Amino acid sequence: QVQLVESGGGLVQAGGSLKLSCAAPISILGISVMGWYRQGPGKQRELVATSTTGGITNYADSVKGRFTISRDNTKRTVHLQMNSLKPEDTAVYYCNVRSIYSGQYWGQGTQVTVTS
Repeated sequence: QVQLVESGGGLVQAGGSLKLSCAAPISILGISVMGWYRQGPGKQRELVATSTTGGITNYADSVKGRFTISRDNTKRTVHLQMNSLKPEDTAVYYCNVRSIYSGQYWGQGTQVTVTS
C-alpha cells in the first residue's frame, strides 16, 4: 500500500508557527498536484493549499497571507509553512498527492492544535 509520509504537526500558541512536510514514495509516478487539506472538529475536510508541478499555487481564503506551500519535485516533497496560527486552524492536516496515472493519495494525517 502506497503511503505518504507526513511530519511536523503539534501544539502551538496562537500567533505561532509550524511547518508540515510530506514525502511521496518513488512508486507514485506522474505526480501533478501536491497539497494539503484539513479537517477540523465537526467539520468537513477542506482544501488548504495546493501546488502544481509548474509552480502554480492555490490557497483557501482563510489562510492566504499566513500559510505558504512549497514543493521540491526532485525530492518529491511538499511543505506547508504556517505562520500567525489561529485557534480556528486547529485540525488534522492531510497531505494529498495526485498522479496523472493512478489517481490521488492521502497521508495519514497530522494533528495541529492552536491554543488561545
